[in-house]
Amino acid sequence: MKTGILGRCPQCQKGHLFNGYLTLAPSCEVCGLDYSFADPADGPAFFAMTIVAVPALVFALWLQTAFDVPIWVHLITTMPLTLLGSLALLRPLKGWLVCSQYFHKAEEGKLAGKGDK
Repeated sequence: MKTGILGRCPQCQKGHLFNGYLTLAPSCEVCGLDYSFADPADGPAFFAMTIVAVPALVFALWLQTAFDVPIWVHLITTMPLTLLGSLALLRPLKGWLVCSQYFHKAEEGKLAGKGDK
């Protein structure tokens, strides 16, 4: 879990997992592990929004009930809070999901034929 959150290679824990903020590197520069197995899809975005949405909603409700603020106040407080919180979580969550795919040998599901078990 720590390896993915830090954005390190799941095999050697030394190389980098990312080229940019969210772009996966093609392979590890230290051990040469090919990252083509990794496909976290929308998982990181789903988890980030789910984790950030509850505190942001609680904050927005508290702000509205305590101070009865106009909508523009929510646009300059709650919206950036939600956006920045989600962006802060995206990279660690993507690294964690990619490393989890490696450690658990996850792969695309396939339909079994009549003779396959």
